[in-house]
Amino acid sequence: MKTTSQKKSNRLPQESKLSAQAAQAQPTDAPAKPDNRLPIDTEARKKNRTLPTEKVLALLQQQDRRLWELAEVVGKWIWVSFSEQPAPTVRQTLAQLGFHWNRTRQAWQHPCGQFRLSSAGDPHEKYQSYQPADMTTN
Repeated sequence: MKTTSQKKSNRLPQESKLSAQAAQAQPTDAPAKPDNRLPIDTEARKKNRTLPTEKVLALLQQQDRRLWELAEVVGKWIWVSFSEQPAPTVRQTLAQLGFHWNRTRQAWQHPCGQFRLSSAGDPHEKYQSYQPADMTTN
């Protein structure tokens, strides 16, 4: 004979009814968090995400040399990391160029047309990496 198991609750039936009524009495519409992001051109962003590494580095250097100096090429992707949260205008520039924030790696990343799912390990162990600013001699 098959039986179904049910979770037993330590609450009395009246307590569960009261908590359900209390939840209904509270407004469910919390004030929406304002969107403080600066506007970007989404079509240009989509196009920029398909550019090869060299062209993205050139755009980065042209837009903001400080960002280019922070850039690290990992495989064919470009990563930009900061010690503190960058200013909104810097985040806007990165987003417009096609970068996205990777919370796990704490870096802004650009796929350079090489779209991949996230990897379990550290990409530094699998791919060659370098800083373009270190490679040039001025």
